[in-house]
Amino acid sequence: MTNEPQNSIMTPEQIQLMVQLESIFMPYSRRQRDTLYKDENSKTRFVHYTSAEAALNIIRNKRMWMRNTTCMSDYSEVQHGVRILRTIFSDEATKKEFSSALDACSPNIATEAISIFDHLLQDILLNTYISSVSEHDDNEDLHGRLSMWRAFGGNTTRVAIVISVPWFSGGSQALNLMFSPVAYLKEDEVHAEFKKVIKNIQDNCDFLRSVDRSVVVSQVFHTLLAGVTCLKHEGFREEREWRVIYAPRRTPSPLMEHSIEIIGGIPQPVYKMPLDVKVSPALADLDISRLFDHLIIGPSPYPWVVYQAFVEELTKAGVPEAEKRVRMSGIPIRS
Repeated sequence: MTNEPQNSIMTPEQIQLMVQLESIFMPYSRRQRDTLYKDENSKTRFVHYTSAEAALNIIRNKRMWMRNTTCMSDYSEVQHGVRILRTIFSDEATKKEFSSALDACSPNIATEAISIFDHLLQDILLNTYISSVSEHDDNEDLHGRLSMWRAFGGNTTRVAIVISVPWFSGGSQALNLMFSPVAYLKEDEVHAEFKKVIKNIQDNCDFLRSVDRSVVVSQVFHTLLAGVTCLKHEGFREEREWRVIYAPRRTPSPLMEHSIEIIGGIPQPVYKMPLDVKVSPALADLDISRLFDHLIIGPSPYPWVVYQAFVEELTKAGVPEAEKRVRMSGIPIRS
């Protein structure tokens, strides 16, 4: 997946441009992506820890729910990112240095990008929807990660859906999704990253002059957007989270589905990300049968019947040899 939502499939040249821009404006994200993906043809595995009921619905319906950021477990997360960005831009010297670096590439481009962000900030805070996955290591294939079993699913039976995500996804473009790592940085570390961005802009000014102004403005906007939606307290670092982000008002996709659901007694709008090639050929690389790697059943008093249920539903979803791809975690914790 790329970090830039688009309405049409990008050419190889456009993809390379987005990579270069991400390296300049979002170096932390670029480093994380390069660490996980060896090259543009590779895939890497992520995992979604959730309740068995939610996982069964994902597989059965080939839909993954995206919830409003105001409904996150820690509803202060987005405000945390806003607060840090405000501290950066309240430093007049840093703000001036950032603006000067950008304006050397194109006059008043910093003011334009920041004005767009400020204008849309209320919408970002109230109308951004996310789904979360976590980086998955080979040594977690059988048992999963203890801290994640404890964190997700409550007292119900929990499962972990391991998926293999391509470096680039035409499906994510068709859905206008942004896929970005969460940064678990202290405030001074965020400031240091921002200084790197300024230095990158200065070092690549000639290149940025050759890029269409609107593309640079869009990249600056998405840099600020990631700062708001993908900064998290360092205490959550072991989650190693990546976020799939959707903005239905700013960049809607006709392929996304909307409904009102009751979750935990709270009626709320939900967007459903289709993982189904039948919805559109553009979603071929996001079909659940292609994404799915394996499933780990967490601690449960009924592991055998849960195993049978998931094997049956995965087979119906088109996953080959499903019986070999459902495993039972042996971590001895109470459900």
